[in-house]
Amino acid sequence: MNILCAGINHRLAPVEVRERFAVGEPEMPQVLQKLRGIDGTAGVVVLSTCNRVEFYAATICPSRMLASLRGWLQERSPIEAPLYEYHMPLSVRHLFRVSCGLDSMVIGETEILGQIKKAYSMAGEAGSVSAHLHRLFQGAFRVAKAVRSQTCITRGATSVGAVAVELAQKIFGDLSGRKVMILGAGETSERTAKSLLSRGVHSVIVSNRTFSRAAKLAEEIGGMAIPFDQWQNVFDEIDILIGSTGAPHPVITREKLQPMMDRRCDRPLFVIDLAVPRDVTADVNEIDGVFLYDIDSLQEIANETLEIRRQEVVRCEEMIDAHVGEYVRWLGRAGDFAGVPGRDEEEKEEKRAAGETLRGACK
Repeated sequence: MNILCAGINHRLAPVEVRERFAVGEPEMPQVLQKLRGIDGTAGVVVLSTCNRVEFYAATICPSRMLASLRGWLQERSPIEAPLYEYHMPLSVRHLFRVSCGLDSMVIGETEILGQIKKAYSMAGEAGSVSAHLHRLFQGAFRVAKAVRSQTCITRGATSVGAVAVELAQKIFGDLSGRKVMILGAGETSERTAKSLLSRGVHSVIVSNRTFSRAAKLAEEIGGMAIPFDQWQNVFDEIDILIGSTGAPHPVITREKLQPMMDRRCDRPLFVIDLAVPRDVTADVNEIDGVFLYDIDSLQEIANETLEIRRQEVVRCEEMIDAHVGEYVRWLGRAGDFAGVPGRDEEEKEEKRAAGETLRGACK
């Protein structure tokens, strides 16, 4: 059995490319079932965040899985996906590094672990988690917990939301008198809202397509919730607009924003777009008084706190390697290909080869 990882992240592709391949929550079950149906595949988990889209597959035919995946991505966009790929044991190591925040734009970020848990849970609900992937992701959760508790890798700004708030504070100085609107009520929105509160913001408006989720978040942070189709009615009051919806297309365009900016009497608007696909079109930045930052624009600020955590990376890598070895030994001992849809002699040969490779690695 081979654990294959293929993906696109912020290191290889800008946001305008990543957003073309992002997998939204509504379509996730269908995508998982489609990929799970590829010959020789025992299970699939898809991780889609603002900084990465990654596919983890337990398969006896990694070449077939990869070819089918590339074909499926080509159907989604004519732009060729700049995929990286990892096979055993590097694929296991990659997931463990991602779960610990070592492969993130903000090294040591903690938000990614929650996103991995959600991806794993959605795959479980869709019936696409094999025993091999179950053990793999449980291992990722364990190593992430150990790294958090035994190192200082999470010191400093450790989420995209926190970095965005740092940027707002650099621009406005004291944030206590500023009014903020957050479009979206998911985990990123929640973390960003809490970061705002920790920096002195007292007025936060939350708007979401599902009003109950906006109301719940607003109640938790002492803010105000408004229906999504009414957020423009309070636009004149805000200083900072944060986009973090799960919409498959932009919700703020230049055509929509320009008339609203004309009413603001030269008051600037700071826009932070944390969504992928993006919530705000790039040409919004051409409007006088609008300062737009997307997810990639936060890299510079993230680098400022990097040195604090970089010293801990070596310790983290040693812990990760130990957990990788544990998983590889388990997989080698398991020798279990039951339930894998092998259908021809090629697949049977790959089974034998994979088993021999793993047994050799464990000696």
